[in-house]
Amino acid sequence: MSTYELLRLEGIRKRFGSVEVLRGLDLSVAQGEFITLLGSSGCGKTTTLRIIAGLEAADEGRVFIDGKDVSALEPDKRGVNMVFQNYALFPHMNVEQNTGYSLKLKGTPRTEIKKAVAEALALVQLSGFERRMPDELSGGQRQRVAVARAVINRPKVLLLDEPLGALDLQLRRQMQIELKRLQKQLGITFIYITHDQEEALTMSDRIAVMRNGVFEQIGSAAGIYNHPKTGFVAKFVGGANVLTGRMISRTEGGGKERLIFEHPAGRAAVELDSGEADSIQPGAEIHIAAREEHIILTPAGSGAEGLAAAVTGKSFAGGLLRITARLKCAVNKADDGSRADDNEGEEISASRQGIDAPLEVGDEVLVNWLPANAVIVDR
Repeated sequence: MSTYELLRLEGIRKRFGSVEVLRGLDLSVAQGEFITLLGSSGCGKTTTLRIIAGLEAADEGRVFIDGKDVSALEPDKRGVNMVFQNYALFPHMNVEQNTGYSLKLKGTPRTEIKKAVAEALALVQLSGFERRMPDELSGGQRQRVAVARAVINRPKVLLLDEPLGALDLQLRRQMQIELKRLQKQLGITFIYITHDQEEALTMSDRIAVMRNGVFEQIGSAAGIYNHPKTGFVAKFVGGANVLTGRMISRTEGGGKERLIFEHPAGRAAVELDSGEADSIQPGAEIHIAAREEHIILTPAGSGAEGLAAAVTGKSFAGGLLRITARLKCAVNKADDGSRADDNEGEEISASRQGIDAPLEVGDEVLVNWLPANAVIVDR
């Protein structure tokens, strides 16, 4: 992938009435990069895309494309195209007419349009569909026509607003592969919106996780998944357990530091590179994230260390067995010695390959993880 910066957002802010939807976004996107804006509904993803496209004006900040400030330019002057979730095909035009419509508006000669349409439809594997009407196409085929229409002008940036959201799961996964192939083949910069973390992890060179109008974390799929910086990112991307406790001691050796983490349900550890935890002093509150697949459940009384818990559920889906367990915390007492609350702990999720495990609902277990498989978040 090129390191040449094609798109840059500087201090983008946007309000709708009294609500600040975007709160000072900064982003740099390289030529030929596939970057995904990932977040839940209402976090500002689509507004960001519309500002890049010129369909919405930012209240503050600037948009640069290919080194040029395009903040005041009309959408058709920016060198970008957009693909929407609802396809936005003209129902009275066939595939060929829909695909070549923008070239027709520009006054491109008919023979050139026909050639360009043939090339675009070949890219999306729809050669031979030129005379079909939109209502004669499947959802996946309509989506491919929308992509062909968007790429026929070879835009500098292609913006995709949840383009696969209306498709069933199997077709969605097939289209993920095809879109990624197409993006690499064309070398066009893709900025993709989704709320589906699996889709983002599958397709992206980089992911920008959004929350409440800001980028919570930007990085590679592996970086976001393995080294989340906040509890929100850890939970939203891939599902993780985030626990709060106190660091009570540390040991160092082999270029690593092991921090002992004390929680009301017991003790566990997290391992960091030497020096990474210098600012954390004994007694400090820390937040540890451990992915479901890294959680180890051991029957209580086995002599293992960990956090005391009881199994609350088992479910099987997609080749994975998911087990939930609720941490067993010490009971709080009022000043008179009576029970103040039962201080039930958080629910922990663990997943593993297979369809069954010897643990049953109600079993007492110890929850732990390998220290190297946990991270400290919300530093």
